Amino acid sequence: MKLYYKSGACSLAPHIVAREADLPVDLVSVDLAKKTLEDGGDFFAVNPNGYVPALDIGEGPVLTEASVVVQYLADRKPETGLMPAPGTTERYRVQQWLAFVATELHKGFSPLFKPNTPDATKDIQKEFLAKRFAFVDKALEGRTYLTGETFTAADAYAFTVLNWAGVMKLDMAAFPNIARFMAAVKARPAVQQALREEGLAA
Repeated sequence: MKLYYKSGACSLAPHIVAREADLPVDLVSVDLAKKTLEDGGDFFAVNPNGYVPALDIGEGPVLTEASVVVQYLADRKPETGLMPAPGTTERYRVQQWLAFVATELHKGFSPLFKPNTPDATKDIQKEFLAKRFAFVDKALEGRTYLTGETFTAADAYAFTVLNWAGVMKLDMAAFPNIARFMAAVKARPAVQQALREEGLAA
């Protein structure tokens, strides 16, 4: 398999899941500004939408959308617990978190990264995100990860997106459980490996 990624972008989530599952995934860096590959190739030829992650699974078009790519990778190694078994309540809990991260957090951050977003709009988005952070912080009370003590694909995605708070210099002092969660995830060896491979390790 081949994972098209941009350092620190949402593609970090499937990168982490691949390393957690010990799956052989080749990394291909993408210049999202120019929409080009490492060899100068056209990224639009890989993913017509022009964004990461894009996972070449060896059949048909690339698989896209971070919340789906992490599930696909996790399901390659069900014994890891990265995605609970199909049909179980536990699986739906993880999928619920994946959907929340995608729609409430990931998309909430998007306007902050765009240089042409008006400052007033950015302020509104920051207020919106603070409410979502409060929800996540409360959910993490008394547990290490989003659904308990087992690290899942949802934690990889949440870690990736919540990490952007630091990039955006958002004040996270009111969310101690998120800080604890971030530290716990970052300390995982597979996460450290993924961060190193993307040039993000401290």
